[in-house]
Amino acid sequence: MLQACGHTPLSTPTSGPAPRPAGPGRGARLAAALPGIGVCLAVAVAAQLLTAPLPLLSPLLLAIVAGVVTANLLPPLPALTPGIGVATKLLLRLGIVLLGLQLALGDVLALGAGMILVVVAVVGIGVGGTLLLGRLLRVDPRLTLLVACGFSICGAAAVAAAADVTDPDGEHETPTATAIALVVVCGTAMILILPAAVTLLDLGTATGGLWAGAAIHEVAQVVAAGGLIGGGALALAVVVKLARVLMLAPVMTVLALRERARTRRSPVPEAGATAPRLPPIVPWFVAGFLALVLVRTGLPVPTAVLDTAHLLQTTLLAAAMFALGSGVRVRELLGVGVRPLLLALCSTVLVALVALGGVLLAS
Repeated sequence: MLQACGHTPLSTPTSGPAPRPAGPGRGARLAAALPGIGVCLAVAVAAQLLTAPLPLLSPLLLAIVAGVVTANLLPPLPALTPGIGVATKLLLRLGIVLLGLQLALGDVLALGAGMILVVVAVVGIGVGGTLLLGRLLRVDPRLTLLVACGFSICGAAAVAAAADVTDPDGEHETPTATAIALVVVCGTAMILILPAAVTLLDLGTATGGLWAGAAIHEVAQVVAAGGLIGGGALALAVVVKLARVLMLAPVMTVLALRERARTRRSPVPEAGATAPRLPPIVPWFVAGFLALVLVRTGLPVPTAVLDTAHLLQTTLLAAAMFALGSGVRVRELLGVGVRPLLLALCSTVLVALVALGGVLLAS
């Protein structure tokens, strides 16, 4: 109040950053986070056990649903909040890093130049077109960007990664929760719609698998749809989808550069205020993902290591999905209006049409 009125407290320096109050030590923060992390991991393991006999049901989707149900039906448990916050960021990032071991560049190159161009077109046109649609529909720009990344690249993981780059301090949680909820709704619907469209259009299993990998949001949703299409569709769908996941690296780098430029153009903070944190040009989890892609590509990684990494990756991502789902408040979602849902539907159709057109041309 004194500073607001033009007076300076005698004990406060007139220049230089204000000292930050000492927070809890690292050990105390870890101890506070352990209960929430433990619950997220337990739910992730339970989701995998429950979906093991049901290959068309993804543990990641089940974990998201469990988080949403828990958050909206049970009273809040403050003791779990620190750990859930860690799961939404650190566990998610570690899961994205391990996802790199599932992709060898040789598998992507084997798709051929045509399908590689299709993947680039799906991501580029999907992101750009969704941003334009969001502007036309007058949807919040932050939410529009998250929908564009999630629907064009790899679902909830891309939403969370984009939110981490553009909102490193976690000040805007509602757009992230809304975008993740839209990914769940639209991507889950595509599990049934796309295989039915493949049958209706008589595309065949190979073309159907390529289309599923290029069009559906989540890796887990692609697996489910590929299984419904049958034949060799699943293997093709997963490779194409992982090629889209690979696009996470350049898109997040562009977002980081954009955010750094925007932050530098912002007004200089007042004396004593904390300067905004600049995101790294290449987020560490993106660099780790690319490093493991190169490891998988250039080294003979034993099957046992790949299987273990896949299990750990699924566990980490499912734990993160539960944590992200627990941030979804149905009442808040109902309050955002119909425009975000319309944006999500339009983005889904846009990506699906670009993917289908590209696949047919590449075939």
